[in-house]
Amino acid sequence: MLHVVHHADYMAPRPERGTFKFDKYYLVMEELRASGAPMTEHAPEPMPREWLEAVHCPDYVDEVFRAEVPRDKERRIGFPVTPAITSRVRHTNGGTWLAAQLARTHGYAANSAAGSHHALHDTGAGYCVFNDLAVTANRLIAEGDARRVLIVDLDVHQGDGTASLTAGREDIFTLSLHAEKNFPVRKARSSRDVGLPDGVDDNGYMEALARHLPEVMAEFAPDFVLYQAGVDPHVDDKLGRLALTDAGLDMRDRFVVRAARGVGLPIASALGGGYGDDARQVATRHAASMLAMAAENARAVPAA
Repeated sequence: MLHVVHHADYMAPRPERGTFKFDKYYLVMEELRASGAPMTEHAPEPMPREWLEAVHCPDYVDEVFRAEVPRDKERRIGFPVTPAITSRVRHTNGGTWLAAQLARTHGYAANSAAGSHHALHDTGAGYCVFNDLAVTANRLIAEGDARRVLIVDLDVHQGDGTASLTAGREDIFTLSLHAEKNFPVRKARSSRDVGLPDGVDDNGYMEALARHLPEVMAEFAPDFVLYQAGVDPHVDDKLGRLALTDAGLDMRDRFVVRAARGVGLPIASALGGGYGDDARQVATRHAASMLAMAAENARAVPAA
């Protein structure tokens, strides 16, 4: 059973300015529903303002809530923050929080949006407004739902915002595998960064993941895993520089879920990046990713 979080506001009307396309978020759900796989959909509440302000600058949060974000910040984000976008990002952040709560019950759950790992303390960036990963990790610990949260970021781009927002915290660990020469040009410092050269294929990627993830799990000893499951490492991705196939993404996602569930840890995923001229094709990759993780969760037998 796939427990997936979705909200109608994820499909915000496309702003007049900017290059980001919101088409895939509706198509992801179409692909999931058409798959015939057992699935339960859950609708999130908007993320409370004070939870966002615990991680982001309150002045910036206020700008977003009023839909009056300065143009220089909107340029960094990649689109203007309209009232519809304000509602969207509150719901996508609430969606990652709800996915985390569902994972505590079901082992694994997915948010069908978010993974907004470029958002920084006082501004958004790279199509990200608020950083749902950092906000959810912080809230899990604040609420006593977790003591140590591991954020595994396997988007093709480094999770610079998440790394910056959680820097210096001993209770949150960020692991980022990314294309070293891709955006952002200036990388932040994750707890562990694994910069990969252009063109890494399935075997090379899995070799790196199998070397680093189990080691981090053993050394950091998390009790909750958040997973940024971007599909932009795919060989056909418009903004990627790696060369994973469909089978490679499947191996990657199952490996991450198996690493968490094999030791009894809950894991929640956020959608992350995926880009191309054919939005349906990108949505199919995202849907396949979530279905593979749900299937692996069903097979998992936690260690005694």
